[in-house]
Amino acid sequence: MTPSTSMFARWFRLATVTVFVTVTINSTLASLAHAADRPNIIVIMSDDMGYSDIGCYGGEIETPTLNGLAENGLRFTQFYNTGRCCPTRGSLLTGLYPHQSGIGWMMTDRGHDGYRGDLNNNCRTMAEVLKPAGYSTYGVGKWHVTKHIDPDGPKHNWPRQRGFDRFYGTITGAGSFFDPGTLTRDNQNITPWTDSEYKPEQYYYTDAISDNAVKFIDKHCQQDADKPFFMYVTYTAAHWPMHALEKDIAKYKGRYDTGYAPVREGRAKRVVELGLVSEACEPAPLIGQWENVEHQAWEARCMEVYAAMIDSMDQGIGRIVGSLKKNDEFDNTLIVFMQDNGGCQEGNGRRGDFTRPVAASLPKIPLDQIRLDVVPKQNRAGVPTLTGPGIMPGPEDTYIAYGLNWANVSNTPFREYKHFVHEGGISTPLIAHWPAGIKRRGDLEHQPGHLIDIMATCVDVAQADYPKTVNEHDIKPLEGASLRPAFAGKSLSRKEPLFWEHEGNRAIRDGDWKLVAKQNKPWELYDLKTDRSETHDLSATRPELVKQLATKWEAYAARANVLPLGTWRGTPRKATASKNVK
Repeated sequence: MTPSTSMFARWFRLATVTVFVTVTINSTLASLAHAADRPNIIVIMSDDMGYSDIGCYGGEIETPTLNGLAENGLRFTQFYNTGRCCPTRGSLLTGLYPHQSGIGWMMTDRGHDGYRGDLNNNCRTMAEVLKPAGYSTYGVGKWHVTKHIDPDGPKHNWPRQRGFDRFYGTITGAGSFFDPGTLTRDNQNITPWTDSEYKPEQYYYTDAISDNAVKFIDKHCQQDADKPFFMYVTYTAAHWPMHALEKDIAKYKGRYDTGYAPVREGRAKRVVELGLVSEACEPAPLIGQWENVEHQAWEARCMEVYAAMIDSMDQGIGRIVGSLKKNDEFDNTLIVFMQDNGGCQEGNGRRGDFTRPVAASLPKIPLDQIRLDVVPKQNRAGVPTLTGPGIMPGPEDTYIAYGLNWANVSNTPFREYKHFVHEGGISTPLIAHWPAGIKRRGDLEHQPGHLIDIMATCVDVAQADYPKTVNEHDIKPLEGASLRPAFAGKSLSRKEPLFWEHEGNRAIRDGDWKLVAKQNKPWELYDLKTDRSETHDLSATRPELVKQLATKWEAYAARANVLPLGTWRGTPRKATASKNVK
């Protein structure tokens, strides 16, 4: 090789390296810039709460953190869930209607694709979609989208296998707040006493969810600050049992001693004053009559504990917000808060003849023994689970729900409850806060929205790609519309009406018209523009509109794995939807 040739070769190698380094640096800088213009995303959901429970939606319960997010963000007045905890999670996580995700009912396989009780392979979770877009992904709280809860059983639908880098929470749907069953860190079942990463002086699950969310945020900002993060925070507050810390219960002592009517009347007035519903909206009837309540002190205590549970959750959300501010991530974090269904009328633990003192009469449970029970028969000390009006709710050995009458108050001003698809069952607050991306401050957004829109919104703001196929599985197209246009005061690009089905209860909302029915009952028709509380049924006067909307609902049910109706019971009907619903 001649000197000139050797010199040229050295020059060429140097030039090649220089170009490579320049391209790499530019690519890295472009990637970092791309990450910087995408927000962190925190999706927060509470459990078994009514439309008017939190302060910024008309409630008397103290929720200063959520109120602050609302005052500096956007409140949706007509947002919807699916009326039940696990179908809501299936829908929220995937951006599909619940039956399309495989969770049309509970965690039971009914032999039909819409009712498997397990997330299927034809959907993607928000974490699975955002992770390839460069997001770190964290899950904290209640999972409840798989029938497999045994620590030695299949885990293909546990959070770590569905896109989450880290997880702390419970796999099942309910349990003690002081000793939750199926408590899990990443893929390993633990107990509050065997968890090496979190050892508070007093374990309380709501606090544990909040504190672990903060830990994940802090660690992310220390180790992966160049990446945005997605966090899914799902509280079990205020699902039964009514468990709370005494310091929080004390704040509400005596507040509910006058019973249901004054609380409901105050809320009904405030939801109108706040602009959440129109003055034309007549509150649905009050259910409970306080003068007929035999155990008034017990009944008031139920609501005191319920309020304390929500208060504690708000405090925890405050700690999450504090972590974002401390790490200089608050302005570029999209936070959305919602609820999984309306107030819960279920009567768990409201019967029983226990009175204190109650001695430990059962064998003790070792502190390292994994618990899987939703409704425990005892605590670890051997005290049987205490229920009924002779036991004041709140402590860890109790297991009591707040019941139908207080659920009616929680859902003010709407009809019905969890399970149903009337407004009381499916209406939820939605607070959206993102200083860098939402310039509306304290506004109300009246366009209807649904859980299916949250995934579409995440994909939009994260600039992520939603897949058509994954591992040879066809992925169902997203059903929702991004809420981002509403953040700027523009119209949503919704092409289809909104639909519901749960336990045979069914509904469609098309514009301001809503067609709704309970299981095996005729259709009811409401104009929600003037009658959001569904008190004036117009079905008899608009039969053609009923037929038109029912036809749209039947088409949805046929394509979205809803049919045959009755599958949730394990005894599906063979007839078509049009023959089953009137």
